[in-house]
Amino acid sequence: MSNSPHSDRFEAHRPVVMGRNGMVSSGHPLASQAGIAIMQKGGNAVDAAIATAAALSVVEPLMSGIGGDGFIMVYQKESDLLEISNGTGAAPYAATRERFSAEGIPDKGILSVSVPGLLHSWLDAHEKHGTLPLSELFAPAIDLAKNGFPVSHVLSKAIASDPLICQFPTSKAVFTRDGRPLQPGEMLYQKDLASTFKSIVAGGRKVFYEGAIAEAIVRFSEEQGGLLTMKDMADCRARWEVPIATSYKGHTVYEAPPNSSGHILLQELNIVEQFDLKSLGCNSAESIHLMVEAKKLAFIDREAYVADPEFVNVPTAALISKEYAVQRAQEIDQAKAAQSVEPGDPWPFVKDGRKPETAKAGAVARPAEVEEDTTCFVVVDRWGNAVCQLQSIQSAWGSRLIAGDTGILLNNRMTYWHMDPDHVDCLEPGKRVRHTMNPVMVFKNDSSHDNAQNGSQVNGSAKKGGARQLVLVCGTPGADTQVQTNMQVITHILEFGMTVAEAVEAPRWRNAHSPTESSLPHECDNLLYVERRFPDQVLEGLKSKGHVLDIIGDWEGKGSEVMIQVDPETGVLSGAADPRRDGYAIGW
Repeated sequence: MSNSPHSDRFEAHRPVVMGRNGMVSSGHPLASQAGIAIMQKGGNAVDAAIATAAALSVVEPLMSGIGGDGFIMVYQKESDLLEISNGTGAAPYAATRERFSAEGIPDKGILSVSVPGLLHSWLDAHEKHGTLPLSELFAPAIDLAKNGFPVSHVLSKAIASDPLICQFPTSKAVFTRDGRPLQPGEMLYQKDLASTFKSIVAGGRKVFYEGAIAEAIVRFSEEQGGLLTMKDMADCRARWEVPIATSYKGHTVYEAPPNSSGHILLQELNIVEQFDLKSLGCNSAESIHLMVEAKKLAFIDREAYVADPEFVNVPTAALISKEYAVQRAQEIDQAKAAQSVEPGDPWPFVKDGRKPETAKAGAVARPAEVEEDTTCFVVVDRWGNAVCQLQSIQSAWGSRLIAGDTGILLNNRMTYWHMDPDHVDCLEPGKRVRHTMNPVMVFKNDSSHDNAQNGSQVNGSAKKGGARQLVLVCGTPGADTQVQTNMQVITHILEFGMTVAEAVEAPRWRNAHSPTESSLPHECDNLLYVERRFPDQVLEGLKSKGHVLDIIGDWEGKGSEVMIQVDPETGVLSGAADPRRDGYAIGW
């Protein structure tokens, strides 16, 4: 604590950023500044989110972009509307199991590309909630792409670490100087991407999914031997969805429904709520053990039951019910780590107690330790509206291919599919893969969460005295790390009273447990990754319970948590961003 200049009760090296008119916390300071600039022009949270999202596509090119997909959670305070735009694209119509049965799905290259759905979600959110024209919202990103920005140390290392991004002609031309990776402080220019953004401002959704940009993407895919067609692009649709929720310690935690993995966070919280987490101590061996064991149970349930709900009957309400959590919590041994776990049976907790005939509780996959390089950012405006947004091209640099002269780096989301025909998340043409991205908002004094978790619409005008009180907006990239990190930071704040800065900087753990990870080839060792900053007695305590530890560097935990806390009494906004990447919170 003596070496921690911004501590309140726990260690913090960065200050809590405070403001009263608006706050953006994102993975890059230039993107946060883009969002703040829009709010200073009178834009609302959705306007700022689109500006931030577009800027991140430029300054964090390995993390996300319009060649990928994402989720946008939107809260409109005046109407008490809370909803999610699901911008996840489907597998191409030509992406059959038979097509990949011989050699499998590659982890990069054109055959790893699924339909990009993110832009559809951006434009849906803008049409429904935006107030400023797209020309203003895209202006910061166009300027950064056309006139360049200085490469950070994090970005420079990421370029140098990926041979294909430095070798494939269209990508090499952007991220290297004649094959030499860009160095820290050198300028990165993306003039083709700037032109694409200008075309979107002028032509909207149609130019990207049916017009010249779609034609350029499909032409590039065909030239490279890919599967995307004009029909794939034209049929892509974002979806407005009702959030799911559970109560925790006098608050209501909202998440995205499947095909997101948001249910896992709610299951984890429901399970740990069956114990006295606070009495176990913050980041003690006992509290970490409890959360890890809850994580294992929720993840194995995902493997058995969760996929695209348009293809599979998912018992979401049962999985996140308190009654089911009581049953699952009884399986936790507080003295010993489980070496294997089995899916529970949520069907008795469905309303009629019956398992649908078409439901698939498929074979369980085996995980792989593959990093997802998504980005997450959060926004709150002066009127109390908020956005939590995640967007991704899957792993670092996605497919590693820029699509011709569009400047668009294409995703490699196909690497999330399972190939076992009996697995619930098995590849099917036109099906959306199960995602790890999960936007989070936490409210106080909310009486409507029961309706949310049962699938009822959570919107309409707030009744006097019954409106939700937003207290926390948060999220992180990091594939299957996401719901684990979100559980840690939420309990840090709600159970142990950390500031947002203390919560995002706290030492972090991540559990990898067969057979529950997302990416191909779905295999890994059972390990508990822990940052070296945990005290020795905590590490020894975890080992004594049977956890196999992989002790990583002080700040090498995956993810990049961003948070905004709202004081319900004063309206003051407190923001923080994870120092593990280039994240920054900016308020005004």
